[in-house]
Amino acid sequence: MSKELVFGHQSPDTDAIVAAKAYSYLQNKLGYDTEAVALGEPNEETQFVLNYFDEPTPRVITKASDEVDSVMLVDHNEHQQSVSDIEDVTVTHVVDHHRIANFSTSSPLFYRAEPVGCTSTILMKMFDEYKIEIPAQLAGLMLSAIISDTLLLKSPTTTDDDKAAVIALAEIADVDYKTYGLEELKAGTNLSSKSEAELIEQDAKSFEMGGKNIRIDQINTVDLDEVFARQDKLEAAMAADAKEKGYDLFLVLVTNILDSDSRLLVWGEPTDVVEKAFNTTLTNNTASLPGVVSRKKQVVPPLQDQFK
Repeated sequence: MSKELVFGHQSPDTDAIVAAKAYSYLQNKLGYDTEAVALGEPNEETQFVLNYFDEPTPRVITKASDEVDSVMLVDHNEHQQSVSDIEDVTVTHVVDHHRIANFSTSSPLFYRAEPVGCTSTILMKMFDEYKIEIPAQLAGLMLSAIISDTLLLKSPTTTDDDKAAVIALAEIADVDYKTYGLEELKAGTNLSSKSEAELIEQDAKSFEMGGKNIRIDQINTVDLDEVFARQDKLEAAMAADAKEKGYDLFLVLVTNILDSDSRLLVWGEPTDVVEKAFNTTLTNNTASLPGVVSRKKQVVPPLQDQFK
């Protein structure tokens, strides 16, 4: 059996990196030869998680076809979010919790998708189904991924499955998930050392809607004003990135993890679609979005509806 690489999406968040590690571990136990890799360097939150559980950082790849013939995808399926040469390799497995779009294969594959808050929640079910024990270290990583994706179970994407997984994984890892979870989330809000270019790319995903190329980034913080004090430079970075990569519309969702509110920063066109999607009026390219914390559930769907 040939080796396969397992990876999450570009600009990886905690779940993208952890899910790759967890799925690779599971598949190796099932007899596959896999390696978990990443499509970018871990952000500060993810690095905190890796350090906390004494887990090595995965190596970063930009291409897969020069190493392997086939790959397994976690936490994504859309090709524009995947490795640059995804069309040149065979996708044999996908485990994801996002919409399915711009995805097709020439051969049958294993595909598991569930509407839960985190890919690691699905993977916990799979460990249970295959009756494979989750080591304490890996349980801590998977716990961290769910905390990250659900904002400590506060996101509207959170399901009963996510809550049950957090309790079970915390017990295996011997971690107080509430205390640890807040520490983890705060680790990802140290933004002062990051450039504007880094901020707009650290958790960004691309989407095709209505023939437009849409880029949506999310920045977690404990102080919205601290981020928007850099608005002019953020907009300049968004404009430069959009020009280089062909984005028509660039949105940055800045989320306060303490009060679960967000403020949106918008560059590009059409802005009227953004205003209609969120029933708001942009002022100085910004809009307050009370209660909005989830890109997957509260930002992408209303935009898609308006682009139809």
